Amino acid sequence: MNSSADAPPRTATDAGSDVATPGGGLDDRLSWYARPLGTAWMMLVTALLGLYGTLMLVMERVMLWNDPNHITSCDLNPWVSCGEVMKTWQSQLFNFPNQFIGMVAFPIVITIAMGLFARARFARWFWIGMNLGVLAGFVFIVWLWSQAVYEINILCLYCMVVWAGMIPLFVLLTSRNIQHGVIPAPAGLRKFAAEWSWPIIVLLYVGVLASILLRFSNAFF
Repeated sequence: MNSSADAPPRTATDAGSDVATPGGGLDDRLSWYARPLGTAWMMLVTALLGLYGTLMLVMERVMLWNDPNHITSCDLNPWVSCGEVMKTWQSQLFNFPNQFIGMVAFPIVITIAMGLFARARFARWFWIGMNLGVLAGFVFIVWLWSQAVYEINILCLYCMVVWAGMIPLFVLLTSRNIQHGVIPAPAGLRKFAAEWSWPIIVLLYVGVLASILLRFSNAFF
């Protein structure tokens, strides 16, 4: 018989999620960004923001190569100067301009977002790899932030645009993977990831802003 009673129970994977939630049922408590279309929009918007900052940095870098006396569009004052930051070794950590990494990484994130819009489904190992890649990017911008604020003592405006995109991308993607069981976690941590992701993002933004205001107080007050 083809009755509905004979049909196997639906799981979160059957519904389009990549990993079944504990208990095997559909979880309507997923945060909006943890649902397929929400994840796609989150990844697209944050990656586009990061790519914009990257493209502006690449453009200014090329202009500096063509004209060493070029004044970049974000050379606002002695404390905010992309051109001066580009002259430091930190701007070429791997012996090529750091922004070239973003030129590769952010289009990959955008491509994955497009796949999600097309209802593509990815295996658990794919999401783990994605999370590790974004984690590496997040660690890198934390290092760049520390260097800009405490070592170089000059801010790069377009670099901060990249930071603004990477922070929510890392936090929300990690939260998404915890909620889906990609990253194994107890129920309490899954609930924390769902409820506290945005406050964590706000705290990170506030922390970055506070460090800038304190370090460059003479420039603002």
